[in-house]
Amino acid sequence: MKPLQRILHVEDVPAIQVVTRIALERVGGFQVLSCTTGQEALDRAAAFDPDMVLLDAMLPGMDGAETLRRLAGRIDLGRVAVVFLTGDIDAERLEELHQLGAREVLSKPFDPMQLPARLTAIWDAMDDDGTTEG
Repeated sequence: MKPLQRILHVEDVPAIQVVTRIALERVGGFQVLSCTTGQEALDRAAAFDPDMVLLDAMLPGMDGAETLRRLAGRIDLGRVAVVFLTGDIDAERLEELHQLGAREVLSKPFDPMQLPARLTAIWDAMDDDGTTEG
């Protein structure tokens, strides 16, 4: 499997977006496309061709779950790992995100210095066919 390189990051809070992007680019060495809305992610995802989507669950307008549903029509989610990052989630919502295809749901606040390693571990746990090893 190829290494994780390109991450589409969708986050509406500017401070979190900046900290996450710096950590992913400088610590992880990833190429990051940051978007502030689900619609912006939809508009830019196909051209960016991400390996992973790091998606805030709570976005204004179109939430993370709906963004993921719509992304499925624009990029091949069978080969793209989707990871949600959220500050507040209940068990029912967590199950919904996994049913939509999320590989993992990470909690905010998070340690930005550890985030690249966590995302790499999630990526490395995927088989070549895009499924998570079990």
